[in-house]
Amino acid sequence: MRKIVPIIMSICFLAASLSSCASNSTANEQSSASQEQVATDNEETTDNEETTDGEVTMEDEASKVSIVTTIFAPYDFAREIAGEAATVTMLLPPGSESHSYEPSPQDIITIQNCDLFIYVGGDSDAWVNQVLDSMDTSDMKIITLMDCVDVVEEEIVEGMESDHRHEHSNDEYQGHDEEDYHEHNDEDDHNHDDHDHDEEAELDEHVWTSPRNVKLIVQRMSDMLCDIDADNATNYQARATAYQEQLDELDAKFQAVFDTATRNTVVFGDRFPFRYFADAYDLEYFAAFPGCSTETEASAATIAFLIDKVKEEGIPVIFHAELSNQKMASTISEETGAKVLELHACHNVSKDEMENNATYIDIMNKNVENLKEALN
Repeated sequence: MRKIVPIIMSICFLAASLSSCASNSTANEQSSASQEQVATDNEETTDNEETTDGEVTMEDEASKVSIVTTIFAPYDFAREIAGEAATVTMLLPPGSESHSYEPSPQDIITIQNCDLFIYVGGDSDAWVNQVLDSMDTSDMKIITLMDCVDVVEEEIVEGMESDHRHEHSNDEYQGHDEEDYHEHNDEDDHNHDDHDHDEEAELDEHVWTSPRNVKLIVQRMSDMLCDIDADNATNYQARATAYQEQLDELDAKFQAVFDTATRNTVVFGDRFPFRYFADAYDLEYFAAFPGCSTETEASAATIAFLIDKVKEEGIPVIFHAELSNQKMASTISEETGAKVLELHACHNVSKDEMENNATYIDIMNKNVENLKEALN
């Protein structure tokens, strides 16, 4: 069902001017070749597609539903639901920072030519509206993940700093003792919970971090695919139901961790993209930045606060997000002895993870194990 629609040059020029909610420090450097890196078993080249007689089935490949997603989580959901009935493409190159992604001209063409386009919504995807406004979307179905669930505002918890509070890199304090953190710059030693309430609240966009939300997202995706491709509706529905059962099992595993844990607090030496997850399981947390912050290095006061929190509550693990430089978590670990572990939010995966066919379920099951260690 892939359609070929001419793309006018103005769309290509548009890509260069687009920006996301984060800084451009890791802007998308890959060209159209990046999409080849994220081809899955669902999207084999026509050279590899054969009939039982060994003949290339180009027509069969062209007749498949074409699905394009921006990041890893919906990409994985789509390939689970669609199976062999669709080709699924992820725009974000493996190993790239999701919050600073910018589309290439080829990415825009890929969006234009798809049957179903899936993106998150929110400030990180501000570029999407500009792209969609520039093209004819009458033959395209579109899903926004934030429209599939009840959304909440991004939260600034005690000790957390918002973007405008960042003044000092934690690199300045590597190798110093805890006293240095407390004594450096008195103006940083105020309560970070006293943030600027006059700023417009930002909706948290990391809706897929809760398996309960994913069930709703999967249902919306299944319904949309059934509408696009009625001939395969029974298959889509069956696969969606089977996947939702896996999500129920995952949900039960997380709930069991929290039901038996000796504590319910985690410390995150990083951005915290798990607001919906935390709400689902009544998890208390402290972190350096909210999930969609443009910052990656915290001030001395923020690091000192997190160090104190780890020591006060005997926290055994300091978490970092996937694809993080881990500097902040390592600094806190050196001062407290806490172990550094990853809590993976499934924005994106590494090249190795993609090549090894990592899935949302696999990644979240690893999170189950890491949370067991952190909460006991």
